[in-house]
Amino acid sequence: MTSTRRSPTDQLPFGSITDVAGINVGHFQRTGRGWQTGTTVVIAAGGATPGVDVRGGGPGTRETDAIDPQNLVQEIHGICLTGGSAFGLAASYGLMSWLEERSLGFPIGSGAGIPPVVPVVPVVPGAVIFDLGRGGNGANRPDADFGSKAAHNARSAQTKWGSVGAGTGAKAGGLQGGVGTASTTVRIPGQPSGAVTGTDIEVTIGALAVANPNGSVIDPVSGLPWEPSGLRLRRPPGDERRVLAAALAGPAVPGFGVSESLNTTIGVVATSARLNKAETSKMASVAHDGMARAVRPAHSMTDGDTVFGLATGAHPLPAQARHQALNLILAAAADTFAAACTHAVLAATTIGPLAAYRDLCPSVYRS
Repeated sequence: MTSTRRSPTDQLPFGSITDVAGINVGHFQRTGRGWQTGTTVVIAAGGATPGVDVRGGGPGTRETDAIDPQNLVQEIHGICLTGGSAFGLAASYGLMSWLEERSLGFPIGSGAGIPPVVPVVPVVPGAVIFDLGRGGNGANRPDADFGSKAAHNARSAQTKWGSVGAGTGAKAGGLQGGVGTASTTVRIPGQPSGAVTGTDIEVTIGALAVANPNGSVIDPVSGLPWEPSGLRLRRPPGDERRVLAAALAGPAVPGFGVSESLNTTIGVVATSARLNKAETSKMASVAHDGMARAVRPAHSMTDGDTVFGLATGAHPLPAQARHQALNLILAAAADTFAAACTHAVLAATTIGPLAAYRDLCPSVYRS
């Protein structure tokens, strides 16, 4: 049994990744004067078990090996999602510095010549989207300052979504892309104790997606999202659908730089459940199923599709029938990530030459 919470933006019933207690999200972006790019960070100050699954043919990532289940690091405190293609990975250093200032990271011990305060090395996985030149100047891309400022802007009740942060320069199948979010809760039957049934466990699953796909989140025939995610949307009238179809099928916008087929959808799926690294990576893997439902096509050679997982560990799962509980969480991960991809485009606003869906199909928002 699942229930969906109301989103803080646009009054769309998607919920938010910050509904997972302990998860904060922050954005920083620049627009105008040759800029249209930004950075989004997901922070788990209390620590979280990490996971990752990379499916796209052209990824730009960092620290994915460190959080592989067979390797040392068992806990991280932040993830950096950013524009700027491979150059944008520099934004991760800003988040690293922010975490270091708060002594959040992998402890490396103390000894001769080491200060009394135990030093840490923050492990900050990250992934990038291709948005170079979308503001007019390909040399304008995120640096460490973007990551630091996004971290300073992190909130537990983030209300800014759409064309912000890493979604500022996003392009979703000919439309303005953005950052989207969603959440759901799953009720897991408690473990039996003798003749008495244990208390049910309510686990929260949340997702954040930066939608910058080569494919589209919108069906050009119906004019509606491929994955409506429970929304009761009215099909836009013929004139709106014709304008939308032209935008989805039209050529790249002049001045947007080279290789407009270079895209990517990246994101994070988080849960309050207590999972190990292999289970958290499996959750990230299944979230790609939701991406493939919401974005068509997905995982192409020119997409760098990457999903990270975070498990905060607030809710231990029952020892008996653990795999049934995991299946409920995995199914919810796919659903919430699909919804986050849809929300990214529905919440987007027009910044540059690419029109936002809301401007081309305004009648859908009156459903």
